[in-house]
Amino acid sequence: MSKFLLPLALMGAATFVAGCSGAHSDNNNYANDRAEIENLQARYLFALDFNDGQSYGSVFAPDGELDWANGVIKGRENIVKETQVMKDKFAKGKNINNPSLRHLITSNVIEVRGDRASGRAYWFELFNDVPAGADPVVRAYGHSEDEYKKIDGHWFWARRKIFNEMMASRLAPAVNPALSLGK
Repeated sequence: MSKFLLPLALMGAATFVAGCSGAHSDNNNYANDRAEIENLQARYLFALDFNDGQSYGSVFAPDGELDWANGVIKGRENIVKETQVMKDKFAKGKNINNPSLRHLITSNVIEVRGDRASGRAYWFELFNDVPAGADPVVRAYGHSEDEYKKIDGHWFWARRKIFNEMMASRLAPAVNPALSLGK
């Protein structure tokens, strides 16, 4: 590497880090909190797609709430029970150890305020239970409005509201949902 490129790369990295910390100067741990929340989301998605009810429920606070297409479920234990309903509905005799669905979360807007956080994100569902040679399709999509809380140093969902925007009963609001953060 050129003797000029290394210092330039280091200056760029330092500028990036300084910019990240400056954007949330009221919370020096923003980057760590955000990374932990995104990790929580990933564990949630793997649990969902592999029909792992215990892991799915474990990402919710003990008094957490899931508001999804089949209603509002309150409490971690009830959310774990609801995963059996999901499993029965979506498995339909298939080998659920080889799932035909993959869920993804993207475009995260996350605001951290101490031991509480709020987020808005898009989600979509890929369906890959197709004949050999066929392409997977996006079968469902929407956004979520999420509230998180930190308990004993770990982040959990306090409330997750899922908008399945292809369903008339779960449409997105008329205004940009990310605008409600910071208020």
